[in-house]
Amino acid sequence: MEMQMLEKELSGCDYPGRGIVIGKSEDGKKAVTAYFIMGRSENSRNRVFVEDGEGIRTQAFDPSKLSDPSLIIYAPVRVLGNDTIVTNGDQTDTVYDLMSQGKTFEESLRTREFEPDGPNYTPRISGIMHIENGTFDYAMSILKSNNGNPAACNRYTFDYRNPVAGEGRFIHTYMKDANPLPSFEGEPTWVRISGDIDTFTNMIWNNLNEDNKVSLFVRFIDIETGKYETRIINKNK
Repeated sequence: MEMQMLEKELSGCDYPGRGIVIGKSEDGKKAVTAYFIMGRSENSRNRVFVEDGEGIRTQAFDPSKLSDPSLIIYAPVRVLGNDTIVTNGDQTDTVYDLMSQGKTFEESLRTREFEPDGPNYTPRISGIMHIENGTFDYAMSILKSNNGNPAACNRYTFDYRNPVAGEGRFIHTYMKDANPLPSFEGEPTWVRISGDIDTFTNMIWNNLNEDNKVSLFVRFIDIETGKYETRIINKNK
């Protein structure tokens, strides 16, 4: 596998849908994550990210235009002790609740499957970052239909221990803009993590398709102290 430049991965796809990046900063001191959403319909584009405690949630930019909140209003990011959970749907709450009861990340996601939005059957993508005693590990997951067949759910979990400085992984919901939308394939893409939080945030935002991008969340967490910085960009202002 060859490491890819994240900006090329983003700019080379008009509609990756929703995406999660997790990795370690170039200096090895920060755990890094980013989550973005895109939209083709008015309902999907009518959203913003807002802070909610230590996490974030989506909300309608113009409540009068909200037609169906079921798959677009949720908490993408929640923090449970030393764990930061990042997902593209209400499975954030499932992971948070079941891990609170002693289940693992993978066990929690076994209770869920892809979204019921045929014919796309959008994958549920999820990530978790664990920071404790100066160490950082993370995992990513995708739950997807069996090549568009909703009768079967394929589940994949990718576990990354002792990640290398300046490296990360990128997973997103769709391979390209089409009808129906083709689900992400393969393991999360190996990408370079570079720059400080503002450089990294601007790089992602500027390389997302201008017509389709909606919102972006980025967080850098100090691995030694657990303190974090967050950036949020919303197209709707």
